Amino acid sequence: MTTGFQHLHSYLAYLVLAGIIFSFILALFGALSGKEFGEKDRKFGLIGMILAHIQLLIGIVLYFLSPLGFSNLSGDAMGDSLSRLYALEHPLINILAVALITIGYSRAKKLTESRSRFRSIYMFYGIAFILILSRIPWNAWLN
Repeated sequence: MTTGFQHLHSYLAYLVLAGIIFSFILALFGALSGKEFGEKDRKFGLIGMILAHIQLLIGIVLYFLSPLGFSNLSGDAMGDSLSRLYALEHPLINILAVALITIGYSRAKKLTESRSRFRSIYMFYGIAFILILSRIPWNAWLN
C-alpha cells in the first residue's frame, strides 16, 4: 500500500507543478496585459489549488505510512540531511506552500480589481512554486 501511495504522490507531483506554473503564467500575463479577470481565470487558479490540495492529502497519508515519515522523526534523523528532508522539511514547507496557494486564490476571489486579482494569484502561486521546488527530494525524482 505504501508503494502505491509513493507512486501516486510522485506522479501527481508533475500535474501539480504544471497546474501551479500554468496558473502563475496565466495570472502574470493577465496582470501585465490589463485584461479583465474572468471566470476562465478563476477556474485555472482553482485547478492549481485543487491539485495542490489532493497532493497534500496523499502526502499526509504517506507521511504516516512510510518509514521515512513520522516514524523517522527523531533526534538521530535531524543529523542526517536526507532523513531530515523526508521527516521534517519536505512536509512542513509543502504544507506552507499549499497554504500560500489557498490564501492567494481566496484573496483573488474577494478582490474587485482585475489586476489585483491576477497579482494575488501570481505572487502567492509563484512563492509556493519556489518553496515546493526547494524541498523536492531530487535524488529520488531523478533516478
